[in-house]
Amino acid sequence: MHVLLVNNAPIPVYGYGGTERVIWDLGRTLVQLGHRVSYLVPQGSHCEFGQVLLIRPDAPWDGQIPADVDIAHFQFHPRTGVERPHLMTEHGNARKLRPLPLNTVFLSRNHAARHGSTEFVYNGLDWDSYGPVDFDCPRPRHHFLGKAAWGVKNVRGAIRVARFAGVDLDVLGGTRISFRRGFRWTLSRSVHFHGMVGGARKTLLLNMSRGLILPVRWHEPFGLAVIESLYFGCPVFSTPYGSLPELVPLHCGVLSAQARVLAEAVRDNRFDPRACHAHVLEHFGARRMARDYLRLYERVLAGESIHAQHPVIQDPARALPWMD
Repeated sequence: MHVLLVNNAPIPVYGYGGTERVIWDLGRTLVQLGHRVSYLVPQGSHCEFGQVLLIRPDAPWDGQIPADVDIAHFQFHPRTGVERPHLMTEHGNARKLRPLPLNTVFLSRNHAARHGSTEFVYNGLDWDSYGPVDFDCPRPRHHFLGKAAWGVKNVRGAIRVARFAGVDLDVLGGTRISFRRGFRWTLSRSVHFHGMVGGARKTLLLNMSRGLILPVRWHEPFGLAVIESLYFGCPVFSTPYGSLPELVPLHCGVLSAQARVLAEAVRDNRFDPRACHAHVLEHFGARRMARDYLRLYERVLAGESIHAQHPVIQDPARALPWMD
């Protein structure tokens, strides 16, 4: 099968780049499974295992899809009609009650259900590319991983939890002073800001962490930060919103919308890092993701629509309860 992966950001990923990381690992794994992969992406992209075509967002999609492509897999709403076989992965939470394409796939059971659907594929990553985990490395601090300037990620709440628990916090994805989406200035010396990190620096920081503190205030569609942290043996202390209950079983963390409950769990952290690591290897690998998508590709190529009716988000509300 020849699969065209379509996205509006360059590959490979150079920083955090959630969607770019996922489709890179998806494409590479499809090739390992014996399929052919091409990418339709912006200028500046390159790939050693698949052909790279430059995307032209204002041009008709069918004219950009090579004749020998079997199915196009969009990572965003194509908006205009696509006659060739295709599907779309919805990576976020729709903000408006606007119908999505019939062949839309979601990222978790909760994500699908909130759009009136049952069709989802969990994200997976190629864990070999992350390298081994050093379970014997000293782990003096906890961490927050996400876009700190984005209010629904609730870095303020993470800092509050860390303060209540009496632990140091590494913030991966933010700075001490932020003017975006509301002024924030963090004075505490127990909070260490590292900005947007990736590669070896990110791996080092996650290898040195005792756990992820991520009290999101929205329905998380999936949460790559969660599975990356679990891979490095970090239990998760988060809120019970969106996909989190699907990603974090009882032996891998605590979910609560109350800062003091999470702080107590952080102080009493007795989770087994190796069990967290094993959970991710079993459930959230790139090979499992690729096989799940292949089943959907085959349904589309057989003439089936993924949905009988257009999915529509049921509740576009964003800020969810959080008790400091």
